[in-house]
Amino acid sequence: MGGLGSGHYYRFGKKDTAEECRSIDVGRWQREGYLEQGRFFGWAWHREGREVSSIGVAVLRDAVEFFYSVGPEGRKEDVHYAVSLSWTACNFGGKRPWFVCPGVVNGRHCGRRVAKLYLKHRYFLCRHCQDLTYESRQVAQKHRALRKCQKIRRRLGGSANLMQPFPPPPKGMHFDTYLRLWLEHDKAERRHLETMQADIDKLKSQLHRSGAITVSASEKRAVPL
Repeated sequence: MGGLGSGHYYRFGKKDTAEECRSIDVGRWQREGYLEQGRFFGWAWHREGREVSSIGVAVLRDAVEFFYSVGPEGRKEDVHYAVSLSWTACNFGGKRPWFVCPGVVNGRHCGRRVAKLYLKHRYFLCRHCQDLTYESRQVAQKHRALRKCQKIRRRLGGSANLMQPFPPPPKGMHFDTYLRLWLEHDKAERRHLETMQADIDKLKSQLHRSGAITVSASEKRAVPL
């Protein structure tokens, strides 16, 4: 096996975001009194007032054990593993708990101390092991890519509108410089279009789940559920 989450990163287009994944916050568990040694409790996620997922948690001396099932209906598989806890002293007394990420990616054990773990596939791991970003960063990246395209177009004396043809080389510009700018524009434009397509796919998925639209059989494979 090699460890929880062992393997390699595989990324296609826009990265998944932390907000899209189910998460657990050890600080919240501490504040709400769940981290008492020997205690067993359930933790659930809800959507529109309905429980959609849950896990069982057993609190040990310096760890928590997770119990839950993954997979489609009729083929669910039970998952059971422990995650170590680390405690640090607070400035004004008391101790603060941290999860010690059990992830192994590319053959290397993580071991980061983190406040939150995220469920992306099978295990709860830290944001780094799950290769997650934040929605705010995705938005910033999308706007950054668009601004770069517009800046290059204006430098070449053309329109900032991406719907217009790419500007020809201005008089006196060396071809190597023009080619470099074209390649930079192409890379930024692709990044911008990828994030836009990901936003469209996400909106389709949300509308499909709400019943606002129906999706054809050929489209279903492209819409994340």
